Amino acid sequence: MNITFLGAAREVTGSCFLVETGAVRFLVDCGMVQGGREADGRNRKPFAFDPKAIDFVLLTHAHIDHSGLLPKLTRAGFRGPVHATTATADLLKVMLPDSAHIQERDAERARRYAKSARGKGDALAPLYTMEDAQECLKQVQPIDYDAELVPATGVRCRFRDAGHILGSAIIEVWTTERGQATKLVFSGDLGQPGRPILRDPTVIEEADILVIESTYGNRAHKDFAATEEELIGIVGRTLKGGNVIVPAFAVGRTQEVIYHLHRLTREGRLRDLRVFVDSPMATEVTRITQRYLELFDESAKHLAGWRSLGQDLPYVHFTGSVEESMALNQIRQGAIIISASGMCTAGRIKHHLRHNLPRPECSVMITGFQAQGTLGRRLVDGAKRVRIFGEEVPVHASVHTVGGLSAHADQPALLAWTAGFERPPAHTFVVHGEDTAAQTLATRLRERSGWEVTVPAAGQQAHWHEPISGARA
Repeated sequence: MNITFLGAAREVTGSCFLVETGAVRFLVDCGMVQGGREADGRNRKPFAFDPKAIDFVLLTHAHIDHSGLLPKLTRAGFRGPVHATTATADLLKVMLPDSAHIQERDAERARRYAKSARGKGDALAPLYTMEDAQECLKQVQPIDYDAELVPATGVRCRFRDAGHILGSAIIEVWTTERGQATKLVFSGDLGQPGRPILRDPTVIEEADILVIESTYGNRAHKDFAATEEELIGIVGRTLKGGNVIVPAFAVGRTQEVIYHLHRLTREGRLRDLRVFVDSPMATEVTRITQRYLELFDESAKHLAGWRSLGQDLPYVHFTGSVEESMALNQIRQGAIIISASGMCTAGRIKHHLRHNLPRPECSVMITGFQAQGTLGRRLVDGAKRVRIFGEEVPVHASVHTVGGLSAHADQPALLAWTAGFERPPAHTFVVHGEDTAAQTLATRLRERSGWEVTVPAAGQQAHWHEPISGARA
């Protein structure tokens, strides 16, 4: 058996792992690289394998850095099924067409620029089209958490709740060769335990091979009580004279921020809020979220009014049209504007930043990881000026990183999750983290438990010529 680490190796985005046995070839995730000037070129490179030879895909969750190249895979000839949880399958119906729309729009913009700049329209075609996305969606096959799946002879799978976003999964895979099973566990993105809304990540007790994320493998989040006070302080101070701008992923983070603003208002700890959710995709994802209350923890289930977000809040508005979005930039104070993308790389958030960053009375609240090369990362790193739509924009607004709202497990939570294994995996691979974070987590696992741990580089292969142990289900 071979595993090739094609993406999210010593970086956070582009999750993609190729597993090959003597009988099957399959992918775990097929994600888009995000952030930095090289991202588009890397996403356009041909796959490092023959897409027609892939038997199936196992998808951990719907975020684009895990799912965003699936339409490209279909376009290149992949015809097998994409297995994902039922909630993830529903989210993909929104995420993949939206991604295709962005690809088509950017390609059209490039064509117009080419014509005006060079007198010819030979710009790159879109990475994939809306038609590609719709064809890819036909290949998605939903499965419930904890149900057994047999995608091919000699392979069994089970999707377990990862607690990261709606539908996110840890995937257990048993491959059988020469009559003996080897168990692989792919953590996907793990959520922070003990937080409201989603359930804690499922404890896994056995693995021969573990592939674990490390987004925050070198740091700990603030405790949640301190995070709440930080959120209340930012909102309370800013709204007296300015606006709070919240870059947020349309899937997961937007719904969580709304939940906390709703709950804190009902508890009387925040008052007189005007909340605008400026993302058509986030609006649709919020509707999907409301259909899956059974996947929430008890605190979220019992919050009255969740089914009709905005009840008991002074004002919550989901904008739709471009005109409505543009009108938000006329508001000078008192607004909380939540908008995508979460790393500030595209979408309506860039317009809101352009209008509010120069104003010292405003705040930007960063609630999620910001990859290297993104506008969000430059803000987090303290840039005094940033370029938006070709214009130099001074950064006078205060920028706050509220790490306690992250959907990713921090280092203590990652270590606690790995403590659930009854015996050490034969080998552990640390992925989905920048090099420092991944290496730090790897070192802690070696020092604490004596585990065999590797931080693979992009393109690195791991080989096993014999089944490892035959872990039980």
